[in-house]
Amino acid sequence: MMKKIDILNFITNFRKAPNDIKTRTELLEHVGANNEAALQAMLLELEQSRVLKEVDMNGEKAYKVVTK
Repeated sequence: MMKKIDILNFITNFRKAPNDIKTRTELLEHVGANNEAALQAMLLELEQSRVLKEVDMNGEKAYKVVTK
């Protein structure tokens, strides 16, 4: 079962890459295409709680962690 912390940990590693950004495609590949609806719901919840910020990366939606 996928959890929000799994998404946050995949996007960033505070020791190695604290400002890393992952595209929606990379996130979907990581969690699996069958979890797309759950991923979208979790991303929306994390954005609303201001933990994630949606950014544009080469014309594609991408996400970065702003607080953990």
